[in-house]
Amino acid sequence: MSMQASNTRSESTADPSAQLDVLGDECARTILVATSDGPKTAKELTKRTDSSSATVYRRINNLLESDLLSECVRFDDDGSHTTAYEATIESLHVQIQSDGIDVSMSTADE
Repeated sequence: MSMQASNTRSESTADPSAQLDVLGDECARTILVATSDGPKTAKELTKRTDSSSATVYRRINNLLESDLLSECVRFDDDGSHTTAYEATIESLHVQIQSDGIDVSMSTADE
């Protein structure tokens, strides 16, 4: 079965089957939901999931590799800064056709 991505983002190198595999994990989905309304630190994400920090970091890395999450720097009111993560997509559409599966996504910056 062929799988093609028609991403609305340019220069995306993510494999659509890898994106779907990542989304099959509940912890990864929780991270995406939590980061859809703004950047969250790994510590904040660990609190939002029922997973260990090691598991959260693995899921963060999987989401980063799949272009579903991006890393940024968050500046706090006291002037300090921390690494944070933010969802890069607003929607992911999967269409099943006779010639395979087509995955397209809408990015958060559109």
